[in-house]
Amino acid sequence: MQIDGHYALTYVLSRMVGFEHDKAEIIAYSAQYVDDATNSGIIEFDNGAMFSRISSAHTMEAYDLKYYLDAHENHLVWVPFHFLPGNDKLNAGENPDGSFIKKLICTPYSDVAVKMLDACIKDKDKPHFLHRVGITMHVFADTFAHQGFAGVVHDVNKVKNLVCHNYNMSFFDSLKSKTLSRKFPMGHGAALTCPDMPFLNWSYTNGLGEEIKRDNLDLFTNAAYDIFGQLGRVLSELGQEVKDPIENDMNQIKKNFENFRSDDGEVRLEQWLKSIKDGDFSFGSVDLNYIPKGIGSWKYNAINQDKEYDKKDEIFEFKDDFINSNWRNFHVALKSHRFDIVNNILPPYGIIVS
Repeated sequence: MQIDGHYALTYVLSRMVGFEHDKAEIIAYSAQYVDDATNSGIIEFDNGAMFSRISSAHTMEAYDLKYYLDAHENHLVWVPFHFLPGNDKLNAGENPDGSFIKKLICTPYSDVAVKMLDACIKDKDKPHFLHRVGITMHVFADTFAHQGFAGVVHDVNKVKNLVCHNYNMSFFDSLKSKTLSRKFPMGHGAALTCPDMPFLNWSYTNGLGEEIKRDNLDLFTNAAYDIFGQLGRVLSELGQEVKDPIENDMNQIKKNFENFRSDDGEVRLEQWLKSIKDGDFSFGSVDLNYIPKGIGSWKYNAINQDKEYDKKDEIFEFKDDFINSNWRNFHVALKSHRFDIVNNILPPYGIIVS
């Protein structure tokens, strides 16, 4: 999914299930910030304090290109945060037919995903719990959108005969797909953003020679119901009343999926935010605005950083409320999530990635 799904849809579903606005916004911001937390390393403060954070995404800019070529870094970013291995929906201790790569292929609502949700719930009494819920919802949503692909460089991710049946793919897009498939089959790169466009009906031949047909509208709608169910589980664990899904709200979600047809997730986000502000959902009108970096962002509020990237020699003013800031809590949750996925959840399935 892209920003329209991870931020706007997650907020809508959180409100529908019964979360109040402030908590729903933390969950939604965290769900999207997984794609925007591109800095890692140590933050140093003027009082001698330090804080270590990790990145949950990389860009294709020169700054991050080295990480794309680092297999271990791929394992630490793409596997736990974007392409959760599905073990072919088998239980721990069971092996799918074929090679090891079959274990790593992302699969919707797998047994691994259930274990991820269980691990998240165990943090319910922690200050970073809602932030971890958002991170977990990001990964859970991506098990639907990214299904069939693996978060490593492997021939299984190669794409041939890519066809979009209700969207005009440009010649440049076609060339880019073929180049990535041949040179760098990582994740769904060779499929471009086809897995992430909610309205798209498309098909391709994967690296195993299988013909895959995908109806994203149906897939994303099913994902919305399942995310709603998992958010309801979270709210129930917190001892709060869980609302039943309202048919009109679910119909509006599907309508937005179908009608917001830009290939740019940012454009679709603005359409979603207008829909929410217009009061299209049962929880009423809300004016939302997602700011990932710079003034107004969680990071700026925590350490007054208005630049996109941090310099290694920067020293930041330590503020008393840093400890309880959303930015710090997000990174604590991010580290907890990755630790559990890599060290506790995947090994029983015979999956060692770090």
